[in-house]
Amino acid sequence: MSENVQAVKSTSNPCDIFVRGAKKGFNLAVNNLMPNIVMAYVLTDVLQRLGVMQLLSEVCGPVMAIFGLPGAAIIVILTTWFSSSSAIGLTASMVAAGTLSPHDVTVMMPAYFLLNAQVQYMGRLLAVAGVPAKYWPLLMLASALNSACAMLIMNWIVL
Repeated sequence: MSENVQAVKSTSNPCDIFVRGAKKGFNLAVNNLMPNIVMAYVLTDVLQRLGVMQLLSEVCGPVMAIFGLPGAAIIVILTTWFSSSSAIGLTASMVAAGTLSPHDVTVMMPAYFLLNAQVQYMGRLLAVAGVPAKYWPLLMLASALNSACAMLIMNWIVL
């Protein structure tokens, strides 16, 4: 019994708890986040070299202009549906390249949260929770509409 009490006391030490949390956070960053961010940088470079970003920018420019964004922002929005951390990495590389401005990032900020990796979570959450697949598109559409409204409002506020 005293061993169990001793184990509980050692785990309630704030320094031990901090170190365990730091180790978990480091492992999460190295094993989960970094691969997504590196993929985003590579994807951005490949799309730029192939001319796909320029094509999407021109085709989607009028739609993205509604939100006060350049056409290239559509790539970030679509990436957000797959992986938020990849979208953040992509955004960073596009800001560094001068494709996106701080204003653009601010306007897109709600989309990072409202579209947050829906494709990844469809199977992980909706399927496990037993939500019928026929409702999945409606749930995704609701998030997309919320995101569009939030970006319109954000663009209006930031003007």
